[in-house]
Amino acid sequence: MRSRLLATLMVVSGLFWSVLLWAEDNEKPLDTPVAELKIANRSIMVFRATLLGETPETRVKRAKSAINEALEDADDLRVTLDSIQNSNLVLLGAKRAFIVSPRDVDATEYESVQQAAEAAAEKLRQVVAETQEARSIRLILRSLAATALATGIFIALLWCMAYLRRRLLRKLPDLMLRHSQALKVGRVQVIDPNYLYPLASRVLGMLRWLVVLLLTYEWLGFVLSQFPYTRPWGESLNNYLLDVAGYLLHGILGAIPGLGVVVAIFFIARGITAFSRRVLRRIAVPGTFSWLNQETLQPTQRLTSLAIWLFALAMAYPYLPGSGTDAFKGLSVLIGLMISLGASSVVGQAAAGLILTYTHTLRPGEYVRIGEYEGTVTELGMFTTRIRTGLGEVLTLPNSMITGTVTKNYSRTVQGPGYLVDTVVTIGYDTPWRQVEAMLLEAASRTPGILEDPPAQVFQTALSDFYPEYRLVAQAIPSQPRPRAVLLSLLHANIQDVFNEYGVQIMSPHYLGDPIEEKRVPKDKWFTAPAQESKKL
Repeated sequence: MRSRLLATLMVVSGLFWSVLLWAEDNEKPLDTPVAELKIANRSIMVFRATLLGETPETRVKRAKSAINEALEDADDLRVTLDSIQNSNLVLLGAKRAFIVSPRDVDATEYESVQQAAEAAAEKLRQVVAETQEARSIRLILRSLAATALATGIFIALLWCMAYLRRRLLRKLPDLMLRHSQALKVGRVQVIDPNYLYPLASRVLGMLRWLVVLLLTYEWLGFVLSQFPYTRPWGESLNNYLLDVAGYLLHGILGAIPGLGVVVAIFFIARGITAFSRRVLRRIAVPGTFSWLNQETLQPTQRLTSLAIWLFALAMAYPYLPGSGTDAFKGLSVLIGLMISLGASSVVGQAAAGLILTYTHTLRPGEYVRIGEYEGTVTELGMFTTRIRTGLGEVLTLPNSMITGTVTKNYSRTVQGPGYLVDTVVTIGYDTPWRQVEAMLLEAASRTPGILEDPPAQVFQTALSDFYPEYRLVAQAIPSQPRPRAVLLSLLHANIQDVFNEYGVQIMSPHYLGDPIEEKRVPKDKWFTAPAQESKKL
């Protein structure tokens, strides 16, 4: 009778638990906070559902109490599973530890309730084994010995690293001096050891601290893993380091195909650039294209290369590592915004430089007048143009200013090398114009540097109210014998001398009438002191 009664009670109890679990499983899930079951610093299970009227927090407290009581009563405990309806009962010895229901399972981590229950049971078995280990004096002493050995190796490695660093720093100056002397471009040494040594010492210091941190991290993880209570912390440190290393390795391996495409695009663009340079050099042969010659060849090659490399950069951009991240996109937008806001004047200067280049407005070596500035063009750049005046000054003019003002070129229409020299005088109507022209031509012939072929010419450019205006135009050779400013000074001096010799007054530029006394200098007064010393000139 008694055995039948026990069997009946067990059947009824099983039916009761089955009905309750079935009701809990089919009950609509409530939005309750989850609770984690941790025993001896080790995570066993995360409860997410209210089961048999108990919230996850209450289930954690009950499971902790049952597990701790079982661990205190016995050492050799078996962890088993018993399935009830859709749930699994985790047993620790003969006692119930906790129940794993379907609503406790994280679908992203486990595929079924059985799999989640087996994982929780395995962790609980590990807790039982570590509890037994913590109660063993022999195992504790072995862990202490392993910790002492690891600490000794750790200290020895730190000492060796410091010793190697000191030895390397002592030999570093000689090594840098020997190898830096070999790196020369012509006779110029590329790297100065005095500036390289601080950089190398800082790099070695950074590497040293990086190795120290890595060794400390590994030592700490090993020591924590030797003791049952701190073992979860050591495992988490080691797992984190492995995760970081795996993440970096995965990122590097994942970036290799994209980098391969970028390298291929680089070499293709380089080959196309070299091919385009050769084609443009052949096209620049005189008689092929009027807009492409030896003057415009170099800027055309630069523009072509720039266009090719910009296109290559646009093609390679999606394959760069990190190009799809928000940080990379934000940085690209920031750089584009900075360029669009700050490069308007730069783009304008570059466009003006292209206009000057392809319209052949200026050429290096020509003598020009740009606004109020006059001199020889020494450099025609993309953004600025440099001219050297006759007084030895070097002026840098923005290209946008040159395109916005009138440019007078004194070298473009001359025969051969050289430039035009012109000056204007106004003489009264009482002086015959033929005499004025002859005197101006004689002054030009006296001036060294003015060419006889083509001959100088005099033009009457205006018949004003009180005087006609005469303009002397001649051609001179650059820097032979003097710059244009000196040449003009000599020409003006000779004009004064010739007019004084023939008794003609120069009243330019504002001639109103003849004065009471003639405004001219007799020849016997040309060298009045202190000009006597310069008489031989």
